[in-house]
Amino acid sequence: MEAGEVLLSARGLSRAVGSRRLWQDVELAVGVGERLGISGPSGVGKSLLLRALAGLDALQSGEVWLRGKSQSSWPMPQFRAEVMSLLQRPAPASGTVGAHLAEPFGFKVHAGKRHQPEEAARLLNQLGRPPTFLDQDAAHLSGGEAQLVALVRALLLSPTVLLLDEATSALDADTAERAESVLRAWLADGPARALIFVSHDRAQQARFATRVHSLSGVGA
Repeated sequence: MEAGEVLLSARGLSRAVGSRRLWQDVELAVGVGERLGISGPSGVGKSLLLRALAGLDALQSGEVWLRGKSQSSWPMPQFRAEVMSLLQRPAPASGTVGAHLAEPFGFKVHAGKRHQPEEAARLLNQLGRPPTFLDQDAAHLSGGEAQLVALVRALLLSPTVLLLDEATSALDADTAERAESVLRAWLADGPARALIFVSHDRAQQARFATRVHSLSGVGA
């Protein structure tokens, strides 16, 4: 794919919670190498939009396409492997960090991918963590460390589109900027990739987004 070619797009998306409609007729597209920021007031449903794009919530209206193929026509496990979502609070992990990073390579949906411990160590080093970090008990990580491990795990799996929902919010400023640098390199160095992110940190959005999509609420 050439730079700028659309990887993920959506049209006509609407979302209501009970009698309250959060957003309506949302259209967006993200191309190769883009870092699309989603902005909007608190409570407008930015996280719910990412969940819809990732196939974690059923679409109430409209459609999402990955590389021109509708979300509804993909086997959902495969779609979620291609469009991967990182949450603000990753699910608790067990075992060592190294074992947690290796775990998904045993899943059927990732058959054909090979775990590379040296790449995991390299990414963690870029994020300011020594090789011994791989031996730490994943269940005892701080919130920020858990976010770093979740990010590295996703990058090792090489999705086409990465969706970040406040995925660096627990990091100090220096480590958050390290994470941004790692993500820029990941987008530039691999195959056709893109990311969409939600951040309440306006400074981060200003320095990291290549483009911003504003999500406005429509009320009741």
